[in-house]
Formats: sequence, structure tokens, C-alpha cells
Amino acid sequence: MLIKEYRICMPLTVEEYKTGQLYMIARHSLEQSEAGNGIKVIENKECYDHEHGLGQYTEKRIHLSSRLPYWIQSFCPRVFYIVEKGWNYYPFTITEYTCSFIPRLNISIRTKFENNAGISENCLDFPSEKLGERKVDFVDIAFDELNPKHYKKEEDPKYFKSVRTGRGPLTEGWCEIEKPVMCSYKLVQVSFEVWGLQTKVEDFIQQCIRDVLLLGHRQAFAWIDEWLWMSIDDVREFESRKQAEANQKVLICNDHSQDTGISD
Repeated sequence: MLIKEYRICMPLTVEEYKTGQLYMIARHSLEQSEAGNGIKVIENKECYDHEHGLGQYTEKRIHLSSRLPYWIQSFCPRVFYIVEKGWNYYPFTITEYTCSFIPRLNISIRTKFENNAGISENCLDFPSEKLGERKVDFVDIAFDELNPKHYKKEEDPKYFKSVRTGRGPLTEGWCEIEKPVMCSYKLVQVSFEVWGLQTKVEDFIQQCIRDVLLLGHRQAFAWIDEWLWMSIDDVREFESRKQAEANQKVLICNDHSQDTGISD
């Protein structure tokens, strides 16, 4: 098992990010739903936990087989998706990923949001005897290298300036000087217990997760002028519309694949 804790600072408050996170996930999911790949929402409903209280449960199918590297595609079926289950008890969330085709693949992500610059050493209460197995990785939304295919200058925090808040552009060392600042702490545990492939696959998955976190958090900040005014009801309505659009997009792509004899 490969364990990493990603710490992603944002020039926002935890309360602001409650709306921004929902907006970003809904819009990002729609943008990624194309060419037979994408995210289909199966369930989205309220849930309750005795410790964390009222939350939101979501279940999604992530279709991404053609985006996998060749050495993974070689042993995956052409009709392939991963199941994502999430429990959002903001500012604490749990997300789990499984794949019926690869039962030995398990991904667990525990997230907590705090109003600081990533200085909490164990905010997710990882067992002290296992802290030595955890690698901490600070993700800088402004200066870490983004995959060029996802780059848009208008979404680059080094150039973006919010009209509504005046925040940005972000300069070197910004998380130490910007106010407000918050941190998304994500403890990611990846397990792929297949002899000969474990290390390579676990490393690959962690890198993919890091890439998604970098892109998503950059977008959440760059889109702030679009979501900052929204209430939770507003963003939930936006989320429902985008989920319906994404589901239809994935469905059309899959139907086209079947008609042409190409599987997703």
C-alpha cells in the first residue's frame, strides 16, 4: 500500500470553499465527459452519520479506459469503469474507489479542510504508529507543473485576478502571505496487491490523483467569480443540471461506441 497526504492551499476560507468545491466538481465532471470517457452520476442524496452529522452521499461511474496507459489497457476489458462512492460531511469527507474487474484495487481518500497554510501535522488522525509510512506532498496550485493539455492561461493562478474579491495573481510563497488561506488535507491510500505490478500501478494511481487535485483546485480558484455569489441551494441546482448533462454526454458516447463497434 502506498500512502500519501496531499496538502493543497487555497486563497479562500473553508466556508467559501464549501460552495466552490461543489461548483468545481460539477463543472469539471462535465468538461471531462467526452469521447467515451467521463463521469456518470448514479446516486446523489442526503446521508447521516452519528459522528459527523448530516451529509451528502454520491455514487458515480468513471469511464476512463481509453485514458489509461497502454500497459494497463492490455489487461483491462474495453468496457471499463471505476465506481466512486463519497460521503461529504463538510469540512470532512470520505471517498472510496473500487473496480469490479480488478478486486484487488482499492483507493481510500479521507479529506479535511482547515483555515491554515498546511501546518497541521496530523489533522486526519492517522495512527501515530503508521505516520512513518505516510509521505506528505504539498501541492502548489500556482507553481506546480500542470499537464500542458489542461493548461489555460485564464485558469492560471499566476495570471488570474478575481474581479469580485481582488485576490490574485498568486506570487512565489503566496500561501505564507495571502489572506485568507485554507488547506485541503487529503490522506490517500492506494492498494493494488498484484505481484509484479503493485509498485508501478500504485505509483501511477497516486500521480493521477495528484494531477486531478492540482487541476481541480486551480479551476476552483479561477472560477471564483462565477460561484462566490451562490447559495448552497443555487450550487445544488447547478450541480443537478451539470450532472444531467454529463450523464447524457456519457450515454451518447457509449451508444456511439456500440454502434461503431468501439467499446469505451
